[in-house]
Amino acid sequence: MLGGLLHRGHKIKGTVVLMRKNVLDVNSVTSVGGIIGQGLDLVGSTLDTLTAFLGRSVSLQLISATKADANGKGKLGKATFLEGIITSLPTLGAGQSAFKINFEWDDGSGIPGAFYIKNFMQTEFFLVSLTLEDIPNHGSIHFVCNSWIYNAKLFKSDRIFFANQTYLPSETPAPLVKYREEELHNLRGDGTGERKEWERIYDYDVYNDLGDPDKGENHARPVLGGNDTFPYPRRGRTGRKPTRKDPNSESRSNDVYLPRDEAFGHLKSSDFLTYGLKSVSQNVLPLLQSAFDLNFTPREFDSFDEVHGLYSGGIKLPTDIISKISPLPVLKEIFRTDGEQALKFPPPKVIQVSKSAWMTDEEFAREMLAGVNPNLIRCLKEFPPRSKLDSQVYGDHTSQITKEHLEPNLEGLTVDEAIQNKRLFLLDHHDPIMPYLRRINATSTKAYATRTILFLKNDGTLRPLAIELSLPHPQGDQSGAFSQVFLPADEGVESSIWLLAKAYVVVNDSCYHQLVSHWLNTHAVVEPFIIATNRHLSVVHPIYKLLHPHYRDTMNINGLARLSLVNDGGVIEQTFLWGRYSVEMSAVVYKDWVFTDQALPADLIKRGMAIEDPSCPHGIRLVIEDYPYAVDGLEIWDAIKTWVHEYVFLYYKSDDTLREDPELQACWKELVEVGHGDKKNEPWWPKMQTREELVEACAIIIWTASALHAAVNFGQYPYGGLILNRPTLSRRFMPEKGSAEYEELRKNPQKAYLKTITPKFQTLIDLSVIEILSRHASDEVYLGERDNPNWTSDTRALEAFKRFGNKLAQIENKLSERNNDEKLRNRCGPVQMPYTLLLPSSKEGLTFRGIPNSISI
Repeated sequence: MLGGLLHRGHKIKGTVVLMRKNVLDVNSVTSVGGIIGQGLDLVGSTLDTLTAFLGRSVSLQLISATKADANGKGKLGKATFLEGIITSLPTLGAGQSAFKINFEWDDGSGIPGAFYIKNFMQTEFFLVSLTLEDIPNHGSIHFVCNSWIYNAKLFKSDRIFFANQTYLPSETPAPLVKYREEELHNLRGDGTGERKEWERIYDYDVYNDLGDPDKGENHARPVLGGNDTFPYPRRGRTGRKPTRKDPNSESRSNDVYLPRDEAFGHLKSSDFLTYGLKSVSQNVLPLLQSAFDLNFTPREFDSFDEVHGLYSGGIKLPTDIISKISPLPVLKEIFRTDGEQALKFPPPKVIQVSKSAWMTDEEFAREMLAGVNPNLIRCLKEFPPRSKLDSQVYGDHTSQITKEHLEPNLEGLTVDEAIQNKRLFLLDHHDPIMPYLRRINATSTKAYATRTILFLKNDGTLRPLAIELSLPHPQGDQSGAFSQVFLPADEGVESSIWLLAKAYVVVNDSCYHQLVSHWLNTHAVVEPFIIATNRHLSVVHPIYKLLHPHYRDTMNINGLARLSLVNDGGVIEQTFLWGRYSVEMSAVVYKDWVFTDQALPADLIKRGMAIEDPSCPHGIRLVIEDYPYAVDGLEIWDAIKTWVHEYVFLYYKSDDTLREDPELQACWKELVEVGHGDKKNEPWWPKMQTREELVEACAIIIWTASALHAAVNFGQYPYGGLILNRPTLSRRFMPEKGSAEYEELRKNPQKAYLKTITPKFQTLIDLSVIEILSRHASDEVYLGERDNPNWTSDTRALEAFKRFGNKLAQIENKLSERNNDEKLRNRCGPVQMPYTLLLPSSKEGLTFRGIPNSISI
């Protein structure tokens, strides 16, 4: 009796929100529309199936943050089961269900700061959150979970979740310290064994799973990462067994392990987008191939009008093939079959106003500043341009473009004056491709290394002056390059030759864009940061809370890319010029990757596109004032950096606090030494000794995952959906005078152009993939937003974040106004397509705007 009086207990009321597994099962839903429209009734979400969670199916146990047991660990409450279904909760999302729970909690147990959960059912479920009500002197306590809970027997240790408080390691309440350390230990695993579906272990591996050597030598691909020839960022380790023929290569599997909470646990149409990507590579590709093998449709486009027909009448296919393609989820939306026997694509933005403006020199040049690959052009510093290739191996690769080629079009300047005045620019696609060109040209593709020189005119637009097409020297690599220079022309066969010269440049740009600007510089380089963060920063660490939203779905989409897109025989190898060398060539470019240069101001200065100038906004002055990607990007970069600075300085009161943070220091050390381990000896890595270094590093990570990825991804279909504008491969060399090809070019320039660029089959695959990649999911979370308002309990952080969101809204208005300024000719160009890729917000679908928080597609 006395004991009862001394330890008067009371009940703590709680609400558990979760999602059943079948609600999140892609295969059980056949259309994107079906999933969004049904809300709570999704896939027969009736009360009957929810009752399975009642009784002794799921137990929770509170852990005290303020009172410890004899071992110094937070006191445990009594295991408690879910009690009743809450049918009306206004904050419930689609497919979510809520349950009541009442914990017995001893007054002497202090304030709960964590809980254990056990699932005794055979089927896993997705735990969204737990909210505790009416805690004395505390009000509500929120636990944001977003995690898959499997049967308890599958885990060596109990699943734990922490309240949404934020603590540096040294500030963790003593009763929670051991729980915090144990959870990180569990997430790191021991580096052995094959990973299982339900595990949450984060670990590193090299890219040794792109090829399939057991199928034959032709299917083997080199290991990327862990060697000097092909350095590469690390990917998530899966631990699959090695292939029979090559012990260094990992065997392939249709299921790529992901730490379980990296796989979509949200009802988003991007489940369908990624599912669609998988379908294109695994179902549509072979079906289309069979249609072409039957010669049902000619292999070549006959005219530009026929290419435009893809968006009006579509492409006719055999009935049985259409009937196999159309029921696949998402593909219904992508291929608008409309009951007709045709595949039809939406008209890309680049032709919505004019069908032929893409052919102009002004548009060709403008897309280097406002297209899908706007961060490669550089200011020309020396003339003629030189190569960085090893002259001992490759001979002399200095450009053959002369002053005489350029000076007639320099508005009265000499080349030297134009360089001094920063009026000459270079799009250089020479060095990355040249060492591979003999091998690429030994296949059915035929291509050149290219250099394009452009001039900044008085009206602020760029004009291409000369294109150099180079081949390896017929007498061997040491003899240098064999080069031809082509000049602009606007009539006769010369104009057709000039259009072809531009096409060879764009083919190189398309490959570099896809494999380097997009895949390597966003998707691949971010993955090691995700792994290191999850291995070393607790969920209650302030920097974990800062970065975590910018990692959403990235390991998932990267796993899918290794499965279907960048693998041996995958979509990229089939549709891009670089073919089987695609990812290997990106590894060679990674040798020059510098983390600190990924900050936008540093990148612009490095390319000579900006000059440091403290009197200018953002501290730099642009060399081309009307450079849409840079102008808009600097606004976003500054907003990100301001927010990160405010947030970091809330928690680290001095540089010493940061130096003494064991989690942060371990995370950064491992990121440098293992995650990007092939670059661990580079002098440019921040030493992570000051708060400013941490601010810059976090700003770079957030910029890369959000704005940089948006700028190089969501314009893919709007610009590249017209294959004429962004061809991905070339199949013939430039015709020589006197040849049959030259005669064809003179008589039928469109047909000759189409026989040179991406053929019909590859075009259909390319368009299907980039249309999916360029879409936003229905519940995408954009920069300045969070998917849960209770992501932190710290009101100071919430207020700073609100300021960030407001700033982005102001920037969005400012950018939209710029597009209405007719003096800024590069913002819309001849195609009359306003530059909107860096507007932060967007609706669902193919919108040519919107900056998601993370690389989620």
